[in-house]
Amino acid sequence: MLVTTSTRRITVARTVSELRAAVDAARSAGRSVGFVPTMGALHAGHATLVREAARQHGTVVISIFVNPTQFNDAGDLQNYPRTEQHDLLVAAEAGATIAFVPSVDEVYPHGFATVVSGGPITEQLEGAHRPGHFDGMATVVVRLLNLVRADVAYFGRKDAQQLAVVEQVVRDLAIGTRIQGVETVREPDGLAMSSRNVRLSADDRVRALALSRGLRAAQRVADGGEHSARTIESALRAELDGASLATDYATLVDAATFRPVDVLDRDCVLAVAATVGPVRLIDNVRLAPAAS
Repeated sequence: MLVTTSTRRITVARTVSELRAAVDAARSAGRSVGFVPTMGALHAGHATLVREAARQHGTVVISIFVNPTQFNDAGDLQNYPRTEQHDLLVAAEAGATIAFVPSVDEVYPHGFATVVSGGPITEQLEGAHRPGHFDGMATVVVRLLNLVRADVAYFGRKDAQQLAVVEQVVRDLAIGTRIQGVETVREPDGLAMSSRNVRLSADDRVRALALSRGLRAAQRVADGGEHSARTIESALRAELDGASLATDYATLVDAATFRPVDVLDRDCVLAVAATVGPVRLIDNVRLAPAAS
């Protein structure tokens, strides 16, 4: 199936055999393959990933699949936006040439029983608050990587822990696809782009800015030479508390292990998760010790 926009066309594959035929044709034509896995509800952040892939590859595959195994809240799964036609147009305009849009049964055929775990990284932060999330995510990513067999797969750094888990799994299982992180895309006011943002009311949208505002405040403290994790975290929490946000965590962690640290003496990630109205949002900033 082909979907045509005003300037571009995208081949839609709904089965594994259709996907492999499309990718094999691209390989036969001598084109390298980039891959952007998504759960749909595409926004400018996803489009940035696709454009980066298109800049480096002659063929870009995007997957659109709401993965049920990474939701530990049935209501969250049910409410997750599904906008396939919009997604295909956004993907095509950004440079995707193949869209893999499978059913659940196509991704998890009858008898599928394997679960992939990312190890200790998954025990922290999101893993502690969303049991089973990372196992579901890692399992579907490994499945998709093995189906697409791309040269490079692109992931946004907004989901920093997810990116670390994917890198761990790909390294440990010797999967031949290279993983490339792409910087977080933000709205003009600083809010990190997310498919969940559309569920924010006007008032909650303003309150949600406390996440990015707090991260910027914490970065200024770190850039000024502060090494105490608690002091850096306090700059973030002050903004969250000021907006009366229910916070799951606002924690400085080691960038490799995602374990909390007491001192900013290495590459770290300051990660935050908070609920704004009915929506749970995450964000982060990477921090390193200020040069002395």
